[in-house]
Amino acid sequence: QMQLVESGGGSVQTGGSMNLSCTASGYSSAPYCMAWFRQVPGKEREGVASVHSDGSPYYATSVEGRFTISKDSAKNTLLLEMNSLKPAETTIYYCAADYIQKQLYDPNWRFWGRGTQVTVSS
Repeated sequence: QMQLVESGGGSVQTGGSMNLSCTASGYSSAPYCMAWFRQVPGKEREGVASVHSDGSPYYATSVEGRFTISKDSAKNTLLLEMNSLKPAETTIYYCAADYIQKQLYDPNWRFWGRGTQVTVSS
């Protein structure tokens, strides 16, 4: 059973930057897709960015140009570099993975981390 553990959350001021990491373990074969989601209380979980096994990145329109997703296969780690952060992006960020192709608009990924809190203050 794949386990995902996020790290790197914290507090930053508006316009600041933050890097998130997700370390995967407990699997015998690498996932096909990995992604970052976020969920504001009372709203549906929102796909932020994903990367497929070939390295192709995909971004939500709201973060394109500000966020960069990447993976370090040697370290089994998924990274998210976030720049120009906004207060409205304050929420818990989750790492997700799946063995089949999944899209950002699909919240039904197979494996999830517990999340890491990101707080952007004005």
